[in-house]
Parts: sequence; C-alpha cells; structure tokens
Amino acid sequence: MNSKTRCLAAIFYFLPIIVSASEPVLDHDSVDYVTDGTFTQGVEGPAVDKYGTLYAVNYQTQGTIGKVTALNSVQTLLTLPHGSIGNGIRFDQKGNMYIADYVNHNVLTVPYEALKQSGDLSAAVAVFAHEKAMNQPNDLAITDSGILFASDPNWSDGTGNLWRISQDKVVARLESGMGTTNGIEVSPDNKTLYVNESLQRKVWHYDLDEQGNISNKKLLIQFDDHGLDGMRTDKKGNLFIARYGAGQVAMVSPAGQLLKTFKLKGQYPTNVEFGGPNGKHVFVTMQKRGAIEVIEAPYPGRLF
Repeated sequence: MNSKTRCLAAIFYFLPIIVSASEPVLDHDSVDYVTDGTFTQGVEGPAVDKYGTLYAVNYQTQGTIGKVTALNSVQTLLTLPHGSIGNGIRFDQKGNMYIADYVNHNVLTVPYEALKQSGDLSAAVAVFAHEKAMNQPNDLAITDSGILFASDPNWSDGTGNLWRISQDKVVARLESGMGTTNGIEVSPDNKTLYVNESLQRKVWHYDLDEQGNISNKKLLIQFDDHGLDGMRTDKKGNLFIARYGAGQVAMVSPAGQLLKTFKLKGQYPTNVEFGGPNGKHVFVTMQKRGAIEVIEAPYPGRLF
C-alpha cells in the first residue's frame, strides 16, 4: 500500500463514507467532508473546539456560523447580529469562540458557557474588540495565553495591516503598509508569528515574545503563482497553507522548505484547520464549491 492509499484509507476510516478504500483516487489527495452548496461561496474560518467539533462561517446564508456534527451533517449555530459577516474563527484555551467580523470592523466573541447550550445562540454574540481603522479583520491567530492577531487586507489597494488584540481588549496595530495580509498563525512554541500576503504570494515570520510583541521580520517562502489564504501549524511547526486558485494545500517547514503539496478536488481553498480523532485531519473550506474537503497530514495540529 503506497502512502497515498494509506492516507485515503485513514480518512475513509474516519469518515463514514460508503466506498471501498481500495477504489483509486487519481487526481487529488482529499475527500469531501461537506458536499457542494452546503455553505455559501463565502465559506471560511474552519475551527475545531476543545471537543473536536468543527465550525465554519456562512452556512446556507451569509452572516451565519455552521456547526458540523458529522459527515455532511451541519446545523446553524447562530446568525451574527447587525449585518455582521464572519471570516476567521479561533478558540482560546477556555473554549471561548472569537470571530473576525469583516463588515463591522469587530472581533466578536461567544463565551464557552453559551456554546455548551443547545438552540440558536445568536443572542450570546458580543463585541470583544472594535477598531474602525481596520479595513476588514480577516483571519485570526491566537497564542496559548489568549493573545489574538488579525490580518487586515485592503484588496482594492493590494495592501494590508497586522493587528494584535489582548485579552483586556486593547487593539494595537503592529504593522501597516504590508501586502494583502491574509493567512496568519502562531508556532507551537508560541515564539513565531506567521503572516502571508495573498497577492504578493509571500509568507513572513516574526519573532514573538510573551507579551505579543513582534520583531526580526524575515521572508519564509515566496510562491511563483496563485494566491495564499489561511494557514495552520502542526506539532512539528510545519505550516499548512491554502493555495487559492491552485487547488492545493502546501506543507512548508519552519525553515521555509516546501515539503509536500496536497492536491484538492476544488481550485479555491480559503482556509485550513486540524481536527479528527488523532488531530491529523486537515479540513479545507472551498470557495466556489461551498464545501469542505479533508486531507490527512503526517502530524497532528499544534493544539493536539
């Protein structure tokens, strides 16, 4: 059994799909977890909570958050108030949910105690931080201590900012005048912050201290074609990057070496998140398709 067949067999075991594990998949490394049209084309922000439940934004209609309970089983968790539309989602160590609201320049929150309840949780949504100077908070990263970082692209100008939001809700712009900042992530040891620029196809890394200060900016890797979107790290510090338009997820080492490319069924991945029983399944939200695909990574995600 070659590595690709082993990978697919593992995913088939995890997903209750009625299909033979020996059936060949010739042109991609992924299978569908949520099929076409389940989410809108704005599907983004996959995030797994402390119990392993997967969430993503824009289920059926814009401005919602969907809770994925099993293969092709999704329900509405909540509808965001005041015309807000979510993008990135992250959870802190206590289980609280944070949502980047790109319409109203907010980071929203839903407390862990509310998430344990059943029914529509729309009333539990609160503004955690607001910053009118943001273009549109896009993707979120979070340290183990709860410090949030937000990418902030200006798509029309091809520029972007980088923001930090502390647990006492202080918002600070760490850098301006970047390229179109998009994917953002923290290393497993919380000592490195990664930020990519979609249109410029660059991934930067910064030294990160315990207070969330950044320094020593360096280029990690630059791609020759297609765009960059969401990113997550595994326990070894490898970066998984959604390659928008390429139909791929790139696995990049902490030294900037392209280790592996996973081929997807769709062409427009927007974000990635680790999950599954062993933390090695990477859920990939797919624009255009309104779907979620899943691939098998060699190592668990950093939070597993």
